Amino acid sequence: MTNFSPQVVVLGSYVQDHCWTTDRFPVTGETRVGQFSTGPGGKGFNQAVACHRQGVATRFVGAIGVDPLADAARRFAAAEGLDCHWQRVADRPTATASIVVDSEGRNLIVVDLAANLGLEPAVAAVHIEVGTRVVLAQLEITVAVVAATLARARAVGALACLNPAPLHPDLTPEVLALADLITPNETEFALLLGKLGVPDDVSRPCQIDDLDLHALCRTTGVPTVVITLGEHGCFVSHGRDHRSDAQPYYRLASETVRAIDTTGAGDAFSGALAAALAFAEPGAPFRDAVVHANLVAAISTEQFGTAPAMPTREQVAARFG
Repeated sequence: MTNFSPQVVVLGSYVQDHCWTTDRFPVTGETRVGQFSTGPGGKGFNQAVACHRQGVATRFVGAIGVDPLADAARRFAAAEGLDCHWQRVADRPTATASIVVDSEGRNLIVVDLAANLGLEPAVAAVHIEVGTRVVLAQLEITVAVVAATLARARAVGALACLNPAPLHPDLTPEVLALADLITPNETEFALLLGKLGVPDDVSRPCQIDDLDLHALCRTTGVPTVVITLGEHGCFVSHGRDHRSDAQPYYRLASETVRAIDTTGAGDAFSGALAAALAFAEPGAPFRDAVVHANLVAAISTEQFGTAPAMPTREQVAARFG
């Protein structure tokens, strides 16, 4: 441990992205010509970079193998000035993903989580300190690590945030109940409700009436639910505590941008939301943090890649004021 005191701790996955861009997705049996690139990614690492680039003292905790891709991860983090704890996993390679992006910015992703599944629950207690304001986890690591992370956040008085992506088959209502805030996308929200036994068809939350969608959010038992809706913006639902918002539920529209790659936009949102909440003065409306996260997510779609595409706070200010 160093003398560095993080405001936000992001505990999650590192993945080396291998990305192909092409005019359209190939059909079964078809070969398409495209362009290849590779770079750092993984939901946890993307969110940590997004948070760090908003000017917030951020620590990332993740697992990598003992291989050249692990060395590349360490070099990128060092160049960013991002405080990292890397658990080296000798018997698993560094995680990799195959990403195909079409001309409309849509993506198809397959990931091998590899070393991320070797991350140990004990790292949560070691690297989440008293004084940390926000803790953020995702589900590209084991649910045991997620549970330890959220419980540790509660123990030190930090806001416990979960991006339930991708939805893990081992996620239980008991683990979900440890979260103060969740940030699913439309698909993850529908899968989450299905796992909780909610019978309604929620495959398209953006088309559901606000009051009905708020009621569905309340079935999760999580105090605050923020559903990211892609080009339709996002929906916020609070329980008893409105977090200084004037309304218990509301929608925010997306920003108009020229999207070329939506990969990582949800990570940009979650990381920037954590940063904005860490920055927020006591009594500041939660809505202000969501507005900032919306802006960061929008700008991230205007570049190819994931972690490298995360905009800085200065870039957001220059673009939107």
